[in-house]
Amino acid sequence: MRLLQHRSDSGERAVIAAQGDAAHFVPGFASIRALALHAIAQGISLAQAVDTAGKGDAVDIAAEYAADRLLAPIDHDDGAHVLLTGTGLTHLGSAEGRDKMHREAAAAEKQTDSMRMFLEGLEGGKPAAGAVGQQPEWFYKGDGSQLVGPTEPFTMPAFAKDGGEEPELAGIYLIGEDGTPYRLGLALANEFSDHVTERHNYLWLAHSKLRQASLGPELLVGTPPEHIEGSSRILRDGDVIWEKPFLSGEGNMSHSFANLEHHHFKYDLFRRAGDVHVHFFGTATLSFSDGVQTQEGDVFEILAAPFTLPVRNELKRAAPVQVAVKTL
Repeated sequence: MRLLQHRSDSGERAVIAAQGDAAHFVPGFASIRALALHAIAQGISLAQAVDTAGKGDAVDIAAEYAADRLLAPIDHDDGAHVLLTGTGLTHLGSAEGRDKMHREAAAAEKQTDSMRMFLEGLEGGKPAAGAVGQQPEWFYKGDGSQLVGPTEPFTMPAFAKDGGEEPELAGIYLIGEDGTPYRLGLALANEFSDHVTERHNYLWLAHSKLRQASLGPELLVGTPPEHIEGSSRILRDGDVIWEKPFLSGEGNMSHSFANLEHHHFKYDLFRRAGDVHVHFFGTATLSFSDGVQTQEGDVFEILAAPFTLPVRNELKRAAPVQVAVKTL
């Protein structure tokens, strides 16, 4: 089952449940977060909550997507209570692109920090059930103000050196009243980053990640697939200038979801009741690694089954902002 958030032309919000090609509105809920809070309170799954709510009118989600009426599949009334975070070097093969970026910083015979971290994850990123595995790389992207809708543009800062796509999956979580993290599902994502800044010095990774990110409109509920295969491409003036397949899902990863989740939610500050977490699981496919230089007006498009709708964002650059700190 896939859940979507809808906003009508008049501004009224609703939740949509989709199964295969069929979709219908879910009566009584204006957001997926509200539906999830109800499910937690009732001690039932999201699928059961949808079933008990009954079926509203049928809806064509492709048509609603084309009309820009579909939102990101999670949000909060107060964006400060949405945390965007992620982990890197989590996918089989993901070290190649990162190592290619960083190897100039070390002697040819010396293993880079990126490769060391990748190999540690490969060895200990999928521990046995109940065990704690290798800690992954971790980064912070911002709060809910940085979350862009499925068809909205990316706006990179005026000072950005690059605006590059990262096609991947994101886990969507809600913290229950007792501090328990609940995984609501997975969303298709573009974890937008500044790879030129990161390449200059890998210690600038934190700076490079403070950028917007987007989610596809569908929240995939239930047991996640082991193997997800999709396509990432860049369009310029309507023409495809770069396209490549990408793989995700635990079968293509060096870390399990459970291990990545443990090392995120082990911190008390990430288990605050009511908060929403969007956690990006990483990728192994970047146009930057193939020498592509993006420019304003380029469009990033990512699609992967079992998601049926793409995440599609145009690249823009913000005007310069002068920041002056005053002493009180």
